[in-house]
Amino acid sequence: MKFLVVWKMEISRLSAEMMKTVLRMPEYAKPLEDSGKVIGRYHIVGYHGGAWIFDVESNDELEMLLAQAPVYNFSHFEVYPLADMTSLPVVPPGQ
Repeated sequence: MKFLVVWKMEISRLSAEMMKTVLRMPEYAKPLEDSGKVIGRYHIVGYHGGAWIFDVESNDELEMLLAQAPVYNFSHFEVYPLADMTSLPVVPPGQ
């Protein structure tokens, strides 16, 4: 199951502790990328946060991984399930 997770930092809560958590995100991401659980990681220009694509076995696994993120308590998350458009059957026009 693939999910796009967009996370944005709550800038109103900016603190030294929050900045430390942001700096820990690459070390959090590395094993997830190595294991194939995170297949894409992007910065959204103009925002404080990012967009990650997760490839997980279940909703529960995604929830667990998000809860373990260093920025979990400082961010707002939007989760979008993704569908693989290449596996859809081709239907001829007019049918």
